[in-house]
Amino acid sequence: MQKIIVIGGGQAAASFAAKLRELEPSCAITIIGDEPSLPYQRPPLSKKYMTGEMTADRLLLRPPQWYGEAGITCQLSSTVAAISPKSKTITLSSGEVLDYDKLLLATGATPRTLPQSIGGGLEGVYTLRSLADADRLGSEMRPGRKVLVIGGGYIGLEAAAVANGLGLKVHVAEMASRILQRVAAPQTSQWFSDLHQSRGVTIMEDKALTRLEGENGRVVRAHFADGSSLEVDFVLVGIGVVPNDALARNAGLETANGIAVDKSTRTSDPDIHAAGDCAAFEFRGQRIRLESVQNAIEQGEAAAKAMTGEMVDYAPIPWFWSDQYDAKLQIAGLNMGYDHTVMRPGPREGSVSVWYFASGQFIAVDSMNDSKTYMFGKRLLETGRNISPVDAANPDFDLKALIR
Repeated sequence: MQKIIVIGGGQAAASFAAKLRELEPSCAITIIGDEPSLPYQRPPLSKKYMTGEMTADRLLLRPPQWYGEAGITCQLSSTVAAISPKSKTITLSSGEVLDYDKLLLATGATPRTLPQSIGGGLEGVYTLRSLADADRLGSEMRPGRKVLVIGGGYIGLEAAAVANGLGLKVHVAEMASRILQRVAAPQTSQWFSDLHQSRGVTIMEDKALTRLEGENGRVVRAHFADGSSLEVDFVLVGIGVVPNDALARNAGLETANGIAVDKSTRTSDPDIHAAGDCAAFEFRGQRIRLESVQNAIEQGEAAAKAMTGEMVDYAPIPWFWSDQYDAKLQIAGLNMGYDHTVMRPGPREGSVSVWYFASGQFIAVDSMNDSKTYMFGKRLLETGRNISPVDAANPDFDLKALIR
């Protein structure tokens, strides 16, 4: 019986295990996760879980009994200390050694933290990635308190929206010239800046943090490069993530801002695959990582197919979403390398989409409160059809006819 080990207990691990069990009823599958929980959804942590609309048991990707019924062993609260590709073994931090025939690395990513030297280690300074992070942060969310969100990315803005809705006073500090600068066009950035400010959130752009000040070990104040300061009750740091690729690198596998994989999800060792946030694969001639639920699911399933000998050419059409207040952002495609954008008014007040082009080729769309336009844009990308910037910007142009 083949022994398959999965290192990591997130969405990619769960999707891989489910697909592999479907394809191979008899192999032994073991998931090694460093958290005490079975694989769960992460996106709701900064949204419905934080507000209390979703409980921890509803976050689970599969009910506990499913793993037993599927014959999948889960070793929780376990960390892997080393991988030995030559002997095909892994060593746990406990000293236990497990052997494998095939190995999946679904180790995910870790939030960037502030340096200890500028107050990153003070009590009341948080990141948000895990259920435990959300529980700690949630205990701070009380009406009237002052929270500083450092970083104007999607996670930070989602948490800002939740905090605002719970009655907190929210400031968002972004060191770049606009929020979402790394991931979105200026039009999308402005739309979300206007949304947050209309709800009473203070958006501070071109605002570089220099240090956090503490009293009795707890953060009380933030200082910025322009000489200003802000009193705070707690701080959420949302400045991106780094891939968990140290295990792979120490095992001699190729890494490049993540674990390098080919189109079949194989690493530089053909018996070791990688999927999810930790995996760096080729896309439009560049090696990238996709930090999304869609990629974790589809790449995890692709790895399962590849392990069973099925020819795989993983070429995703990326999609993402973000919920903030009652606004829904849906993104189809990847705007990497865009050189032109146009805006398309939506069918109702407040709805709009931003269309991205590279050398005249449509590559991505951001849709705000306009699900139908998002679906049309996604379909265009899936079928490989193009649309001109002029037609994309024209609300009277029939997108449905183009797809037909």
